[in-house]
Amino acid sequence: MSEKFTRWDAADYLDTEEDMLSYFEACLTEDPGDGSVIRAALGDIARAKGMSQLARDTGLARESLYRALSPEGNPEFSTIMKVMKALGIKLHAQHV
Repeated sequence: MSEKFTRWDAADYLDTEEDMLSYFEACLTEDPGDGSVIRAALGDIARAKGMSQLARDTGLARESLYRALSPEGNPEFSTIMKVMKALGIKLHAQHV
């Protein structure tokens, strides 16, 4: 008998606003400095909330959002800020 595996998707586990914010905060901490983990986290949160609604809220095409937030994506900072605003996420500066 062969085992069947499915791909694990963080978006499947982001059920509440608190889950999403905690996940994003952890990804901010773990990002290696190139934005890859942050971009992936925004993509996961966007899929959990609904990419079509995010497209409407940002005024960006759904396909463009999928591409920008993909592992190969390289979105402009303005796109990241539009996505974060639409998702209700704010960045805060803190001296460390």
